[in-house]
Amino acid sequence: MNSFIVMQGETYQEEKRMGLLWTPQHDKSGMVPHSYRRMEEIKKGDRIFHYVKGFIVAISVAKEHCRTGSKSSLLNTAADEDEKIFAVSAEYHELENPLNMGTYITELNSMLPVKYSAFQEDGTGNPGYLYPCNEELAIKLLEGISMLNVYAPEAEQLELAMEVVRTTEHNPLVSLIAETILEAKTKMRRGEQQFEKRLSRLWNKSCPLCGMDLEPVLKATYAKPWKDSSDPERLDPYNGVLLCSNHNAMYVAGLISFNANGKLQIAKKIPAEKYSDYGLNEKAKIPVYPENGVYFKWHRKNLFADKRTRSISLKKELVAAENKTNEKQQGE
Repeated sequence: MNSFIVMQGETYQEEKRMGLLWTPQHDKSGMVPHSYRRMEEIKKGDRIFHYVKGFIVAISVAKEHCRTGSKSSLLNTAADEDEKIFAVSAEYHELENPLNMGTYITELNSMLPVKYSAFQEDGTGNPGYLYPCNEELAIKLLEGISMLNVYAPEAEQLELAMEVVRTTEHNPLVSLIAETILEAKTKMRRGEQQFEKRLSRLWNKSCPLCGMDLEPVLKATYAKPWKDSSDPERLDPYNGVLLCSNHNAMYVAGLISFNANGKLQIAKKIPAEKYSDYGLNEKAKIPVYPENGVYFKWHRKNLFADKRTRSISLKKELVAAENKTNEKQQGE
């Protein structure tokens, strides 16, 4: 099961009435935007969160795989120009109390993907139609929806254990939320267990920075996090490194990183006089595989704390070079 976020706006009521999600296959320029093409990823049983004018207003379940065809045949309507569309039949569950993304977004920001996020940092929706929703984000959205729409007494962290569901009066929304959370957590747990098992073999079951080999304090650490990875990337043992708890925390926080050759990169936020206290050696170099390269590069570009500093410095250099060229041309 996968989850998605659909940005419907003015089209919500009509699509809900038809029990569908649909979008053209091409935009006005003839291109296929990523948010249109993503419709083809929807499979029967997938969950969709419906965003309308700042609120999550409904959750639906796909009743079929995505279909492609003419608008007239898939929507059963007459069309002046019988364009090709993507369409998915869905069972809508409208929320009695919609979730206000503007007030809830601070709970979600750390779970938004770097690329193809449905929301901006202030909770406003990005333009487009269909966006991916990783399992961490889906669970957090469901927790927020539960707080507003489900009254389950003392359900720890609103996880809605099946015992709670059984005591609820056959509320389809409660069952949907409980099943979705359970499936999402199961998918994450199994995926992370497979990832850890495969990755541990590559690093001789020890932290390459400090040699720590006590299994309880070792962590299979993603270079490209779960929220940003495709399903195959989440299981790829080259997408990360085995680190002790201390170095894992620094890597996840972007305070350290590695280049394609395994050279340790230390953020400027960590003063040099503290390196030994934190088990860091600026000359450290870990053994790497060629397959690590693309993932380590992603981490340096998107998570490493100094990425913005490097970007700003490069921009200043380019501006300075351009000014110097202009001055030279003016002098001539």
